Amino acid sequence: MQVSRLNEVKIYSLGAGRSLPEWLSDRKKRALQKKDVDIRRRIELIQDFEMPTVSTKIKVSRDGQYIMAVGTYKPRVRCFDTYQLSQKFERCLDSEVVTFEILSDDYSKIVFLQCGRFVEFHSQDGHYYKTRIPKFGRDFSYHYPSCDLYFVGASSEVYRLNLEQGRFLNSLQTDASESNVCDINPVHFLFALGTAEGKVECWDPRTRNRVGLLDCALSSVTADTEIDGLPSISALKFDGALNMAVGTSTGQVLLYDLRSSNPLIVKDHHYGLPIKSIQFQHQLDLIISADSRIIKLWNKDTGKIFTSMEPQYDINDVCLYPNSGMLMTANEAPKMNIYYIPVLGPAPKWCSFLDNLTEELEENPESTVYDDYKFVTRKELENFGLAHLIGSSLLRAYMHGFFMDIRLYHKAKMMANPFAYEEYRREKIRQKIEETRAQRVQLKKLPKVNKELALKLIEEEGEEQHLTRKRKQKNLPSLLKDDRFKVMFENPDFQVDEQSEEFRLLNPLVSKISEKRKRKLKILEELEAQEQEEEEEPEGKASDAESSESSDDEKGWVEEVRKQRKLLRQEEKLKRRERSKEDQQTLLKPQFYEIKEGEEFRSFKDSAKKQKLMKKTLGDRLMLEEKLGTLNVSDTTVGSKQATFKLKKSEQQKKQQEAEKQHRQERRNLRRSASHLKSKRGRGRLFH
Repeated sequence: MQVSRLNEVKIYSLGAGRSLPEWLSDRKKRALQKKDVDIRRRIELIQDFEMPTVSTKIKVSRDGQYIMAVGTYKPRVRCFDTYQLSQKFERCLDSEVVTFEILSDDYSKIVFLQCGRFVEFHSQDGHYYKTRIPKFGRDFSYHYPSCDLYFVGASSEVYRLNLEQGRFLNSLQTDASESNVCDINPVHFLFALGTAEGKVECWDPRTRNRVGLLDCALSSVTADTEIDGLPSISALKFDGALNMAVGTSTGQVLLYDLRSSNPLIVKDHHYGLPIKSIQFQHQLDLIISADSRIIKLWNKDTGKIFTSMEPQYDINDVCLYPNSGMLMTANEAPKMNIYYIPVLGPAPKWCSFLDNLTEELEENPESTVYDDYKFVTRKELENFGLAHLIGSSLLRAYMHGFFMDIRLYHKAKMMANPFAYEEYRREKIRQKIEETRAQRVQLKKLPKVNKELALKLIEEEGEEQHLTRKRKQKNLPSLLKDDRFKVMFENPDFQVDEQSEEFRLLNPLVSKISEKRKRKLKILEELEAQEQEEEEEPEGKASDAESSESSDDEKGWVEEVRKQRKLLRQEEKLKRRERSKEDQQTLLKPQFYEIKEGEEFRSFKDSAKKQKLMKKTLGDRLMLEEKLGTLNVSDTTVGSKQATFKLKKSEQQKKQQEAEKQHRQERRNLRRSASHLKSKRGRGRLFH
């Protein structure tokens, strides 16, 4: 059982925890309960209170004994007996159920509206009768005085099926293209339906005429809401004779009094999801509205949030058990959730032990596992001298530190710092002394950084406070107390450099502005003292005087700025002269460069060229090598590029090649001369 708290409202989730598989034997289930603490401590309020895959709708019979739920897959209905705390029966259906209604006090008469336009009736024994409506249905309501079923859906007509006569009656023709939901008032039996155009039509079943029309889409749009499309009606619920709650597809809930066309209150869920269910809780005047993500409980008079629940899975339907604080939800998961909120009301009679259980939990709050352990970092362990325990069973590694037993932590702390109590006592004495000093007259301490600016702000703040007291105005926040400007008076990097060029040029303007402000403050004080008996010139001075004064101020400011500029130019000239003198005094020293092995030094120009080439991009270098002839780029038959590089030859390689060429030429010459001599000798023999 999980316990959550919001706005000091405790919510007990009774369906939390894992469920055991059905195919396990009793022996294996008992073995699992012994091993697993979560399974042993879980509360199974109703045995097998779940669906195979998804539950879509859940309702309680009027006598409160039976809870019925429908779901998929396969389409089925399950009935749970609360007196036996177990499942009573299960019936499979031909198609999925859109919605259903329990007509009797118990489970003996049930009507199912199915996806395939079928309306199926079940009795206590099982399937009783099946019929079909002309268009796909989305919701229906039962009119008890006339035994009529009103079906709304993908049509402008409202189909009526009389259960006493067993035949369809004349349908009601509405102005809507489609209808989503409907409801019948339990007091005066007014029939209302919510349309896809965002309107609610009210019909009187006695005369079969429309008696009212509400445009809820227009009323749901407020200044804070952001709507992409036209809001349609997704939920509808009557409360008493005069109140009606309407839920829209954009996540708003509107509460109406039937005597007015304007809503009493508009509550936005701020999720932009369609409202799935609306319930009324009369003990505390609450409205329980739910979309697929959250269930909100809020006051219907003020709209103030009471509490909320956000389950793990999407919500399909919400059911409030009558006259209790129990909520049941059908959601996109096999298990159906059960919530118990003691503030809303007592537990139902069939599970009255929940009240005793929750009272015991509140009296004896269960300590969590981490209450007996202390989280410490590696640095704290080194300070305590317990770094050698890392890796042992006394420390449990977790994230960037370790968990250790709280008793061991206190012992180590006492051993590491035996005078901790004395330090605590001194700190308390110091705090009391500071409290007594606070009653004395305190001098304002200037910060370490920007002292002059802080002093100026303090003076201006005092003058402004003096004026605001007279005018009875609110004091503006000070820059010294504002956290946004705190660093400016603490970090030395923000120190104002008064010798900088910008400050010296702006200083005349700033000083003139501060002088003007002081003059204006003095003038205003004089005017307030005189109380302006003469109203001929309320500002205290003629316009000519002010204009002449402002012109004089401007002339003085311009002159001061010119003086500052002249001084800056003179300082720059002096700096240049000093730099030139330093350059003349410096002597040029020889610089030595190291040449790598296998390279020959030619000149500094070659090294500069190499550095320039290294700075260039690969594309530029390829272009240059292509011009020099060391690179050849050609297109292949496939369509790709082929690049051929020719390595540059060094000077040694060139000399070797030239020597080899000379050697080859000499050998050729020798061969030619030898062949020439041989030919001469042969000719001489022939002549002999």
